[in-house]
Amino acid sequence: MSEKVTALDLAATDLSDATKSYFAKCEEKLGLVPNVLKAYAFDDRKLRAFTDMYNELMLGESGLSKLEREMIAVAVSSVNHCYYCLTAHGAAVRQLSNDPQLGEQMVMNYRAAELSPKQKAMLDFAVKLTERPDTIEEHDRQGLRDAGFSERDIWDIAATASFFNMSNRVAAAVDMRPNVEYHAMAR
Repeated sequence: MSEKVTALDLAATDLSDATKSYFAKCEEKLGLVPNVLKAYAFDDRKLRAFTDMYNELMLGESGLSKLEREMIAVAVSSVNHCYYCLTAHGAAVRQLSNDPQLGEQMVMNYRAAELSPKQKAMLDFAVKLTERPDTIEEHDRQGLRDAGFSERDIWDIAATASFFNMSNRVAAAVDMRPNVEYHAMAR
C-alpha cells in the first residue's frame, strides 16, 4: 500500500511524457518523487505550472544561492507551521549547508542560527512579508539594498517568500504529507 499524500482523494491523471520524464529525473536525483508532485498529479497542467514556477524560483538564475532560497522557504514555512515544507526544505537546508544543526535551527526559529547580517536581513524581510505584507514599505526594501541585495535579488526574495506562502496554504488545506525519506536526509 502506498502512503497517503493528501487528505483528498484525487486520482492521478495520465501524465504527459514531459511530466513522466520529470518524475524519473526526481527519482534518479533524489531517490524519490516528492509528494507535492504526486499531489498535483491529478491535473498535468497544474503540476507543470507548479513545477515550472518552483524550478525557476529555486533553481533558476539568481543572485541568491540555492541555500539562501531554501532558507527563505524554511523561514516562511516555520511562520506558517507547514509540516510538509518544513520537513522537505529543512532537509534541503541540512543538505546544502552540510550542517544539520543549521537545518534544525532554521525549522525552529531562524533567529537562533548564526547567520550573516545579509542573511538575517533577507529572512527578516521574508518573514515580515509573510506575517504583515501590508506593512512592507520602502525602508524595508532599502534595508535589503543596504545589506547588499540588488533590485533583482529583492524581487527573488519576495517571489520565493510569496511562492512558499501559497504552497504552505495549499499544503495545509489538503493535509499534504512529506515523503518519509526526508526525515532522515543529511543528518
